[in-house]
Amino acid sequence: MSLTLFSTDGCHLCEQAWSLLEQTGLAAGTEIKDIIDNDQWLDAYRIRIPVVRRADGAELDWPFTADDLIAFNQEQS
Repeated sequence: MSLTLFSTDGCHLCEQAWSLLEQTGLAAGTEIKDIIDNDQWLDAYRIRIPVVRRADGAELDWPFTADDLIAFNQEQS
C-alpha cells in the first residue's frame, strides 16, 4: 500500500517521521508532499504536520511510533 507524508522543509518533526518510515521499511512506498506546494494542503496540515495518509484517505497524525506506523499501514478499511 502506498503512503503519503505531508511535511515541509525545516520541520524537525517531519524529519523524525521520515526516519520512522525508514526504520519500518515503509519509506520506499511513501511519497513526500510539501504542504507549501498546495493551498489546500497548507490549510489542512499547517499545524498538524507531519501527517501520514493511506491510499484510502485515512490519516495518522503526529505523534506516532514505528509500531503505530506498522499498524496503520496494515489497517485497510
